[in-house]
Amino acid sequence: MQVADVLRRRISEGRYADGRLPGTRELAREFGIAGQTVRDGLGILVAEGLIFSAGNRGYFVTAASAEAPSAKQDTTEEIKEIRSQIQALAERVAALEGRATSGSA
Repeated sequence: MQVADVLRRRISEGRYADGRLPGTRELAREFGIAGQTVRDGLGILVAEGLIFSAGNRGYFVTAASAEAPSAKQDTTEEIKEIRSQIQALAERVAALEGRATSGSA
């Protein structure tokens, strides 16, 4: 069992609705492992940007991680639409440049 994997899954499931993760001692007790192992797992999630440390106040889920799955889906669809529009504009610019180049030759 990897602490980071378990916490990552819990975050994606929305288990920490208030945004705050349990303390390292509590997680160590729950998983039956050393506190340093928990801190190592939390460090992985910090590096991935899923959580952040607020010093002595504990660890919190980042806003992007806490988004509802439907909000993430909406964002994904918006990105696809924007990419499609950019592609169409790039093709149009290329066609116009091609005409300008062939017209001046």
